[in-house]
Amino acid sequence: MVTARTEHHRPSLPAAVGLVLVGIASVQLGAGFAKLLFDDIEPNGVVWLRLATSAVVLLLWARPRLSGRSRVDWLVAARYGVCLGTMNWAIYQSFSRIPIGVAVTIEFIGPLVLAAIGFRRPRDLGWVALAALGVVLLGFERGHLDAAGVGYALLAGVAWAGYILSSAATGERWPGIDGLAVAALVAVLLLSPLLLTVDGGDLVDGRILAIGAAVGLLSSVVPYSAELVALRTLPAATFGVLMSLEPAAAALAGLAVVGEDLAAIQWLAIGCVVVASVGATRATRPDRAIHPDVTSE
Repeated sequence: MVTARTEHHRPSLPAAVGLVLVGIASVQLGAGFAKLLFDDIEPNGVVWLRLATSAVVLLLWARPRLSGRSRVDWLVAARYGVCLGTMNWAIYQSFSRIPIGVAVTIEFIGPLVLAAIGFRRPRDLGWVALAALGVVLLGFERGHLDAAGVGYALLAGVAWAGYILSSAATGERWPGIDGLAVAALVAVLLLSPLLLTVDGGDLVDGRILAIGAAVGLLSSVVPYSAELVALRTLPAATFGVLMSLEPAAAALAGLAVVGEDLAAIQWLAIGCVVVASVGATRATRPDRAIHPDVTSE
């Protein structure tokens, strides 16, 4: 039974949709600003700053109870953190080699394949075929894509699928956002050795630190907060359909922030993946949402 107090904090349906769209725009703008930093600091440094900012804010927000936790609790949160760290590191490596919109489109294959597990009818596999066509089209026009950039995007997609599965397991053992906060800390510790590849002077540069912190807020804190409130109203299937706009939003952010102009056939490819994701979300069983947790980057 929903109390009056709880109902008061539920946004209307239009407001909830707006919050999700704000979250999508925020995470992709964060990606664009992160890429702007690549001329000043290695991607390893940017992703560490982003995750460190997110971890600090989430830990202060959640203040998770750490005492009395079982070994399984810690293993589940650690697995979640490994997926989170790998996903972010791989997609930033991809951003440094190929356009943001292309990278996110390829990355989206991970959640799509995961959604295919929930398909009830063989014909629904057509959505996977449409997404595959979109990825093939991305390789056309403007020469070939950087192979390493594509590989990192695929790795990010695999990690994203693992992140989705881990989020469900973590949510069963950690209340609220406690598990996410702990996972963010695990991700920071996991990626800390990569700071050896970064010029130490860059990490004390005020401008770089400020932009890095802004990237962390835009890419994690703002979208997670927006989605957390929106999900009080939105059905999981509706949320999944809205999240299917991520590749298009990423391409627009790349164009607006970094000036990454894509060819017409690449926009068509992104459209194929967006439509495939919407179709896959609608075809998936209600209890198997594609995106049950915070956005990828």
